[in-house]
Amino acid sequence: MALDLLVLRGLGLGDLLTGVPALRALRRAFPSHRLVLAAPEPYREILDGEADAWLDVSGPGPVPAGRCDVAVNLHGRGPRSVAALRATRPRLLMSHTTGPAWDPGAHEVARWCALLEWYGVPADPADLRLGSGDRTGPVVVHPGAASGARRWPPERFAEVAAELDAVVTAGPGERDLARRVAGGRSVLLPSLRELADLVRDARLLICGDTGVAHLAAAFGTPSVVLFGPTPPALWGPPPGPHQVIWHGTTGDPHGAAPDPGLLKITVTEVLGAARRHLEVEAA
Repeated sequence: MALDLLVLRGLGLGDLLTGVPALRALRRAFPSHRLVLAAPEPYREILDGEADAWLDVSGPGPVPAGRCDVAVNLHGRGPRSVAALRATRPRLLMSHTTGPAWDPGAHEVARWCALLEWYGVPADPADLRLGSGDRTGPVVVHPGAASGARRWPPERFAEVAAELDAVVTAGPGERDLARRVAGGRSVLLPSLRELADLVRDARLLICGDTGVAHLAAAFGTPSVVLFGPTPPALWGPPPGPHQVIWHGTTGDPHGAAPDPGLLKITVTEVLGAARRHLEVEAA
């Protein structure tokens, strides 16, 4: 019977996608183990191939697992996630409590690769890709985000969507927002799998600092990503066909109102970046 390698990452879609390089490094380092991923069940259809088994866990635990051989905390540095993994009585626990100091300035992808490197597990932060599409799909505008602080005003998204004849998508609870942006055109309310397929084949994605932006990075889809309260040095896309627009300010990423730095981004800036991408695609 294979020994279990338990990995905790009970966070959102973008968080989980930034952990892909670390997951792949662990699989290479422990080829005879069964990699068990503790993460929200809805994301399994996107990342099921990255794990041998899946535990539905949202947040820092508890983790419904028996004893494991190795436990890896890719969730955070707090006591709850550490305690949840210690409860599985691992032979080895990889975490910031027993390993390297937490670096608040580290990019989220690099943070977890560095954790593994400290334990002697080589990890490549560039190993993010889930595949690629045919780029024959539409321009996609996704105006939603988890918090108001990261939502560019819908009337500005509406100008961009109208000018580019874009498809407007909405996540759970975002139908009304997307309708305001679509301005009478149809709104897509795709499942997660449908959204991933749409982003994979899109000519261009335009969105805020949210999970959908990480889908574009995973598929190498050209994107224009609008950053406000959080600097792209912490959560931005990798090098490639991605344009980040950020005015250099930081704030509370969980705030209810659009971040002042995000409000500095103009429609002209976004359209200019989008058209440059589309010209490259057409060349």
